[in-house]
Formats: sequence, structure tokens, C-alpha cells
Amino acid sequence: MDHVTNRLDDTRIAYRVFGEGAPGAPAVVLVHGTALSQAIWRGFGWVRELQADHRVVTLDLRGHGASDKPHDEDAYDQALFVGDVLSVLDELGVARAHVVGYSLGGRVGFELAAHHPHRVASLVTLGGSPRTGEGAFDRTFFPGCIDTIVARGMQAFVDRWAEHLGHPLDAATQAALLQNDAAALAAYMRRQEEDAGVPASALSGYRMPILMIAGTEDPPRVRAAARMQSLLPAMPVRLLDGATHGRTPRHPDALPTLVDWLARQDAAALRPDGAAAP
Repeated sequence: MDHVTNRLDDTRIAYRVFGEGAPGAPAVVLVHGTALSQAIWRGFGWVRELQADHRVVTLDLRGHGASDKPHDEDAYDQALFVGDVLSVLDELGVARAHVVGYSLGGRVGFELAAHHPHRVASLVTLGGSPRTGEGAFDRTFFPGCIDTIVARGMQAFVDRWAEHLGHPLDAATQAALLQNDAAALAAYMRRQEEDAGVPASALSGYRMPILMIAGTEDPPRVRAAARMQSLLPAMPVRLLDGATHGRTPRHPDALPTLVDWLARQDAAALRPDGAAAP
């Protein structure tokens, strides 16, 4: 595990690098979701699969994993999350990367593409959206989840979410959630509820290849993908049958979809006309 400092506010960000990558292929940076860490990408087998053809970069966003966990809500502005990713890429000398983000990671990816498009070879979101918005965490987890974290801590959050779902969380998810700093996670969630999102004028101006992946049992992200497709009609959407938001990166079709997408984008970049694959 290595660390780099985000110079925007001196927050230390943890990251790891896997593989060397094929000649000419951009690196792949994998960005996790809320209350998780970069460990999910190894646990779900994504790193093992992707590092055969790409240099793979994983990181812990601020407030998560082995990165610093500030308790100030203002520390979780989207520009600072983008700075976390860019700080790691700059440290590694990565000029452009395929950005793959799950949930929060997808939100950060949209922000990165809006403000630093030259750094994004392509953008893939899994259960991602250009905006978080008020009530997003109550819809994703359970009503009153932020207040539960503040008043009773992470164990109570895990117990309430399992009760809301009607079944226990799997052991790996429970372990990941219980590693969170409750005050930092609550500060992050409160700040993201104020998220205005990337405006439609910026979204419609994206020129890098984009793929949105969402589970059919994740209605808010299906709607977000449909909205993006109305702005960018050529943008493909892949719906994963039966997948909830939480199961999207674990769906058996998710990783093969990404592998195929990356292969086509890299092949297109080597063509004389440079035309991106759909």
C-alpha cells in the first residue's frame, strides 16, 4: 500500500498498482463506492482479470479505507474527490486512464470527465449517476441511515440495513462497513446530499466514450442512465438482469462487459482514424 498527498488540502490518499499493461493501452483506475474501499476490486476478482492487459490502479477515496478520514463536511466536496484521483494518477505519471467507478466512484468519474476530460480515456460507471442528491442514502440503504450512524455507530447501521433488506449482509460486506469511521462517513453523506451534480450542459458536451452499467433492480440508476442517454443518444447502457445496486459489481455479467468494452476502446485507439468503438 502506498500513499500520496492531495495538495488541495493535504489529505493522504492510499493506493495500489497492479500489472504492467499492454503497450499503448491506457491504465485502468478503479474507484469504489460509499463505505467501501479499494479492496472490493481484488475481492470481486476485477484486479486479477484486468491486470493481464492493463496497468490497474486502485485507491481509497478520502474518508474510506486506508486514506485520511476528515470529520469536516466541507472535506467531501466533489472537487476534492477528483483531486484524490488526480493526485494518484499524477504520482504514477499516468496521463490518461480508463476510469471505472462504482456508485460514488461513478459520481466522481462524471465530475472528473467534466473538469479534466483530457485525463479520461473512457468512463464506465456501475450503478453511477452524475448527481447524488437529497435522500440518496436513505434510498440506497434505509430511511434515517445518516442519523443512525451519528447516534449509534456502524454496528447499528449494519444491523438496521440488514433488517431493512430482510436478510443478513454477507460477511465481507459487514466487515467492510464496520471498518468505517462513523463520524467521517456521516460527514461525507451529509455533504453529498447537497450535491448539485454535473449540469446537463456539461454532460451533453462529453466527447470521451462512456458506458453506463446498472442493475434492473436499481431504479434510480436505471433512470440516471436513461437521462444520460437522452443527452448522449449514442452512449450505450448495459442493464444487468436482477441486480440490485449493491450486487451490481458482483453480477456475473458486469466484469465481462467491462473487459469487452476496454478491448474495443483500446483497439479503436490503435486504428488510424482513432474512432472510438460504441
